[in-house]
Amino acid sequence: MASEPDYSLPPQRVAFDGFLFDMDGTIIDSTSAVEKHWHTIGKEINVDPKVILETSHGRRSIDILKLLAPEKASMDYVRDLEGRLPRDYADEAVEIPGARSLLESVVSSAIPWTIVTSGTVPLVTGWLKVLSMAIPDHLVTAESVENGKPDPTCYLLGRERIGLEADGKQVLVLEDSPAGIRAGKAAGCKVVGLVTSHTLEQVVSAGPDWVVKDLESLKVVGKEGGKLVVEISNALR
Repeated sequence: MASEPDYSLPPQRVAFDGFLFDMDGTIIDSTSAVEKHWHTIGKEINVDPKVILETSHGRRSIDILKLLAPEKASMDYVRDLEGRLPRDYADEAVEIPGARSLLESVVSSAIPWTIVTSGTVPLVTGWLKVLSMAIPDHLVTAESVENGKPDPTCYLLGRERIGLEADGKQVLVLEDSPAGIRAGKAAGCKVVGLVTSHTLEQVVSAGPDWVVKDLESLKVVGKEGGKLVVEISNALR
């Protein structure tokens, strides 16, 4: 019998110049909405929803469609289908524990931040509005890049959009998917991996700097030389 994961690493305080948040699985959990939505879309595009769901998490819808229904792989169609999600399933999404508190602390500190996600603008802004969460000025979405995660372009672009692309700037990526974790590391960021949507083994194998259950493990504790100091507790040993 496998032993239980040991989330007991002593608290560690680290200062960051800025923050890049993934969306689904990091800020919100819309799993049930996505599953219902892809069942509907699967019928629409004549693809088995189970096949879609096996490969969809953390990947852009357009990349999934390129593989499974190339004739539907246009950004206009993707924006339309993703825009329906928060509209049709508004009650299905919940916050990841600790997400609202951490986001509010980052926003109120005036430290650079944004969201870097595989979703489109209609999807991201739709969910943030439904949950009354802050919408950043410089979103990086599926429309922003040619290749999705694990390609690091999205996080490199995120660093650029918050003005922290220079070497030596300490940027924290918060991610739940192995593809996103790898993208963040390849972009030269520190990465917190959340075990919310994938197995612990999958998250660990992607190589994040810290592994936590959710964002309850991160607390803003102050500012230091223009950086935001975050305490990371209950991380995996």
